[in-house]
Amino acid sequence: MILTSIRRPALAVLAAAILASGGMQAGTAAAAGSAPSATILLDGYPLAFPAQPIIQNGTTMVPFRAIAEALQIPVEWNAAGKTVTAVKTTDKGQRKVVLRQGSKQATVDGAAAQLGAAPVQKNGTVLVPLSFFSSAFGAQVSWNGATRTVSIVSPPEKLYTKAYYAIKSYSQVKQLGRFDAVAFGWGRIGEDGRLTLKGKDFYWPQADGDVTPESIVAGAGAAGGLTEFMVFSGDAKGELTKMLGDSSLRAETVKGIVDAASQGGFKSIDLDFEGLGMTGDKAAAAQSFNVFVKELRAASKAAGLGLSLSLHPLNGSYKGYDYKTLAQLSDEIAIMAYDYEQGGKPEPLAKVDEAIRLALKETDRSKLLLGINFNSETALSLSGPAGLAKRYGLKGIALWRLGPGLVDADSLTALERTVKLRGPAEG
Repeated sequence: MILTSIRRPALAVLAAAILASGGMQAGTAAAAGSAPSATILLDGYPLAFPAQPIIQNGTTMVPFRAIAEALQIPVEWNAAGKTVTAVKTTDKGQRKVVLRQGSKQATVDGAAAQLGAAPVQKNGTVLVPLSFFSSAFGAQVSWNGATRTVSIVSPPEKLYTKAYYAIKSYSQVKQLGRFDAVAFGWGRIGEDGRLTLKGKDFYWPQADGDVTPESIVAGAGAAGGLTEFMVFSGDAKGELTKMLGDSSLRAETVKGIVDAASQGGFKSIDLDFEGLGMTGDKAAAAQSFNVFVKELRAASKAAGLGLSLSLHPLNGSYKGYDYKTLAQLSDEIAIMAYDYEQGGKPEPLAKVDEAIRLALKETDRSKLLLGINFNSETALSLSGPAGLAKRYGLKGIALWRLGPGLVDADSLTALERTVKLRGPAEG
C-alpha cells in the first residue's frame, strides 16, 4: 500500500495553512477562502494542494490527524471525551500529546500546554492551531513570498541505513559503525561467467599487517552492523547471461558465493547483478535471474546467511528484474534509483518518486531501501531522496559509496540533517 494518500495531502494541508495565513499571519483573502496558488515542497519535492485550512480569529487551524499521520504519528479520537491523542515514537522515547475539542489547554507528556485557540471540529475533522503542531512535533515550514513557494522540512528521523564499502573505501573504515548494514563489494562474476575474487574493481583486498579483510568485517559486526558479502556483475560481455543460463555454472557460483561469505565471517549476501533486459527477451532474462536467486536463497539459508538484492529501478532502461518474485526470495531490495542523467547532477526526484511507487506496487515498503548515489547528490540535494524514503515509509536508504568525497564524514554530516545515523560522528 502506498502512503501517498496519507502523507502528501496531509503535508500539503500544512503548506496550504501557511499560504492561507500569509506566511504564519492570517490574511483577509485567506479568511475568505481564496488562497492564491503556489508551489509546495516537502524536502525539496513538490506536493499536491488538495485542501484549504481555516482561519479562526486570526489563527491558522489545520487538520491534526492528517498532518500527524503524514509524519507517521498515530492519532486516536475519543468521541465520548472529545479528545484527540497522538503519540510520537522517536529514538529518545515517546511524546504524547492530548487535545480536547473546545479547550485551549492541552497536555504534552502530561504537562499542561496552552493553545492559541481551542481545537474545533469541522465536518468530522479536528483542527488545531498550526503553531502548536509545529512546536510539538518539529516540522519546519517557511514561506518565500517572492516565488510563492512553501518549503516544508521534515524533522531528522532514525532510518535504517546501508552503506557500500568497495573501490577505495578504506579511508572511511572508521565510519562503518554508523550504519545498520555494510555491503563489502569484494566479489564479481568474471568474463568467463564464474565467480572471482580478483579483478580491477570488485576484489578481495590484500591484508596489510594486522588489518585484514576479515578484521574489517569483524569490526563492523562488533559495532552492531549487519555485514554483507556483495557480488557485482555487469553483462557488458554477456558474462551474466552466460552464468544464469548454464545450470552447472549457476551451481558453481552459488556454492562459491556462500563459501566466500561464510569463510569471510559475513552474516548476509548482497547481489548487485546489473544490465539484464536492456535488449533481447526481457521476460526470459527476468526468469533466469529468478531461478538463480531462488537457488542462492536456498543455499544461503542453509548456511545461516541472509540475502539482499541491489536492483535497477523499474522505470530504468533494464527490464530484466521481477521485483514481486525477487522480493519474496530476499530479505530486502535496494532500488538503485539513480544514473537517470549523466554528468553527476542530482537525480530528478520525479523519476525517483516514480521508481518508489512502481516498486511499492510489487512489494511491501518494509522490504525496500532507496538507493542514493553520492556521485550525483550534493549536501543540499540529499534531503530530496532521503525525504522521499521517509515520506513513503520505506525500510531505509542504501548509500553508494564509502570513499573520499563521497560517503565520508562531511557528507554524513549533511545527511544527518534529515536522517539520524548510528553511533558517534567520526572526523
